Amino acid sequence: MTASDKALLRPAIGLVGMMFLSACTSAQTTSSISPASTTVKPAPISKKQVYHYTPADRDCMKRAMYFESKRSSREGLMAVGTVIMNRLTSDAYPPTICGIVAQERQFAPGVLTRAVSEETVPELDAAVDAIIRGERNPEVKDAMFFHTAGLRFPYQNMHYVTVAGGNAFYEKRDRDGELQTPPPKAPDEYVLALVQSNPDPLSLIQAKEFDVASIPTTSTNQVVATNVPVPVERPDPFAARPAATQSARPAASQVVLASSMTNEWMLRFDAGNATAPARAPTPTPSPKRSPAGIDR
Repeated sequence: MTASDKALLRPAIGLVGMMFLSACTSAQTTSSISPASTTVKPAPISKKQVYHYTPADRDCMKRAMYFESKRSSREGLMAVGTVIMNRLTSDAYPPTICGIVAQERQFAPGVLTRAVSEETVPELDAAVDAIIRGERNPEVKDAMFFHTAGLRFPYQNMHYVTVAGGNAFYEKRDRDGELQTPPPKAPDEYVLALVQSNPDPLSLIQAKEFDVASIPTTSTNQVVATNVPVPVERPDPFAARPAATQSARPAASQVVLASSMTNEWMLRFDAGNATAPARAPTPTPSPKRSPAGIDR
């Protein structure tokens, strides 16, 4: 390669090097400002079970908290309410608050019928509303049972957790410490939703007799026929019937005797005469005619 060729080649090599360096810089700059390709995971949606209650259920809870806690303290009121909610969410007791409170030999006698003192109503209502919002007595834990404080029982599965409102609250556990009842749900796993206790229309229809006259028609000019003709079966003329039955034969189906062209009698079914019983026609002799054709 001559000196002149090398002189021409050097600028070309320098230009190619500058272009390569520029491409690398551009690629690095672009990659540095591009956002990172990361997958954004949606936040998990918390699913809570909904338990419905009616105004009657709220009153049942209010009465149980009132009579069982002896109105001694708010902690006692909340402890009884916590037991009721533990039973409701354990699926081992009736599915409604009133069903739980009214269960035989579980709560104080007359809890649903005795009068509530109006003096404690404001404090009692506040405690009931707190239970509905999700507040609990934390000392009760998973307890679903209680009895008057100070009593003693010989059972080995009574695991006491707290004393409040004059009652001792306990869980039933086996020797290994496991609950002997289905565990209740934690307060943050469910919510209470109020529903009005309106009667179900379907249950009302099933409970009463269906009145046809009360069904509205689609048109005011619609006329419903009240007298519907009933088809009558054709009687068997050869069936043996007593004399009384033959005389009282229905008028809509008559068996009569008719004369044929050959003067032989035959049975015929007559459905046209429905007003009077048909009679067998009396044969009349043919009149004698004179040769002149005049009747005598």
